Parts: sequence; C-alpha cells; structure tokens
Amino acid sequence: MNKSIDCVVIGSCVVDVLARPVVLGQPIGAGRLIESEPLGLTTGGIVSNSGIAMARLGMRVAAFTYVGDDEWANVIRHRYAAEGIDTSALLTHPDGATSTSAVLIDPTGERSFVHCAGAPRLMDKQTLLGRMDLFSRSRAMLLGYYPLMTRLQDDLPEVLQEIRAVGCLTALDAAGDGGTMDPLARILPHLDFYVPNATEGANQTGREEPRAMIAAYRDAGATGWLGIKLGKLGALLSPRPGEFINVNVVAPPGPVIDTTGAGDCFYGGLLTGVFRGLAPADAGRLAAAAGACSVTGLGGTAAIRGYEETARLAGLS
Repeated sequence: MNKSIDCVVIGSCVVDVLARPVVLGQPIGAGRLIESEPLGLTTGGIVSNSGIAMARLGMRVAAFTYVGDDEWANVIRHRYAAEGIDTSALLTHPDGATSTSAVLIDPTGERSFVHCAGAPRLMDKQTLLGRMDLFSRSRAMLLGYYPLMTRLQDDLPEVLQEIRAVGCLTALDAAGDGGTMDPLARILPHLDFYVPNATEGANQTGREEPRAMIAAYRDAGATGWLGIKLGKLGALLSPRPGEFINVNVVAPPGPVIDTTGAGDCFYGGLLTGVFRGLAPADAGRLAAAAGACSVTGLGGTAAIRGYEETARLAGLS
C-alpha cells in the first residue's frame, strides 16, 4: 500500500502555559506574587514536540490521540493545522479533558511541571487497533509517553506486533523516571526504535553506564535502533547489536531559554534522518541539531528550523 504518511505520532498531547523566570531552587510558598515575563501559550507532549519537529524538517506527520471537548482542544487543532499536521485522527473524548500543563522555567532553562494527563492516557488497545488503516499508510509510528498510558501498557506487545504486520515501523518513548523493565522487557522485541534518556534508562535497567543500559535492552530482546539521550553530553546510539555511535552535542544557535521538549525534538530529528536515508551517525547529528534548536525558544518547538538550516547546523551541508 502507498505510504502517504511518514510518521503517526501517538499519545501525550498537551497545552502548555509557560511561566519564566521562576526560581525552582526554593519553595514558592503561599500568598506570594511572582513576577514573570508574559505567560506563553503553546503545545507540548510528544505528539506536539516530535510531530512539529518532523513536520518542519519536511516529514508528513499525522497526530493520533485524544483531546477533550473543551476550549484547550481548539489550541491544539489550530496549532497542528498551521504546522501541516494531519489531524484526522485527533479524536475528541466524551469524558476526558484535554491534557494541560503549567511549565515553570528557571533562568537557566530548567523546568518543573504542574500537569493534568487528561484524555490521552485513556487510549487503549482498541483505540489503536481500530485505526490500522492509519498505520498501514504510514512508514512509522512513535508513541509516548508509555509509562503514563496505563490502559495501554500491558497490551503494547500485541498492539505493536499488529502494527508491524502492516508494514509500519514502531518507535517508543518514556517519561518521568521511565518506570521499570516490567512491562518494558515484553515490549522491546516489538520495537524498531527506543531512545530514552539517561535517567529513564538507569531506572529501567539498574545500570549507570549508557552501554550497559543498551546491553540490558539487547538482553531483553531488542533488535532495532537503541539509544540513550545524555543531555549536555550528547547521546549514545546503537543502530544494531554491537554497533555504537557517540553523538556529540551541537552548540545551540542562540542562548538557552527552555529545555522543555528538547528530547522529543531529538527523537523527531533522529527519525527524520533515518527516513531521509542518512547514515546513522549523520541521523544522530541531525537529531542533536534539532534538540539544540529547541532549547533556544520558549516551549519545545518555537525555535525548530527547517531541514536545510538544521542540517547546516549539524554540519551535514
């Protein structure tokens, strides 16, 4: 079947209200007025961050998740339409609320969240299996953040196997502390891409060194692309068993404003590089450049560039 979509991005889809600067190293306390820059309104979560990053890098992207029957949903729909993202699978849940966050950002770009997970976490096995037509038209899918999707976690091995059977590659992302190797060990054999960050990897595997984390995933049956995002230290990628690529950090093209969503944009850049046929090391460089762009604007995607500019930043052109 003709693949009219490059990637379906599934799961966490959030409206973010951004407050900066907020000193995170001391309690806010009661009854205080904290002066800030003008509050920002943007979208976040993996569907927004990875999806918009890929769309700006020239990929054909579809969003597949739940929003609520509320005004926040209009923010998401309008933003995605402006970015050229297919919203035909952006579903209104009759009971769940649109996911929202207050993002508190300190002067260095670090952040804390006040978060309502909302409707996306209500996705389950039947939600995904009911849209196999979407997966059959797509080269790949990216789902996140799976630890938050409690109705779907236990069924992910079966769901991913079905998705792969229609010729769609599978990618997964974690969140928070990443959870543990249960149920991840049962999921890994059905993934083509899994690239958590170092905190998630350490909690899942009990290992501290990135190569040891990847070894633990391989021991659990992972055969596809693996990686560990290392923040300011770059990333370690393993496109296949026994192969390791160190990805150096790319210098941001401006001051660091907000690190929110940088890991999602890295993931979007990596998948874009693979889909464009770049060598694994070059796909990693493109990913690092996308993450570097992300941190120079408020929210995950305000500063994401197009493919040519991002490739130049990565030293690929």
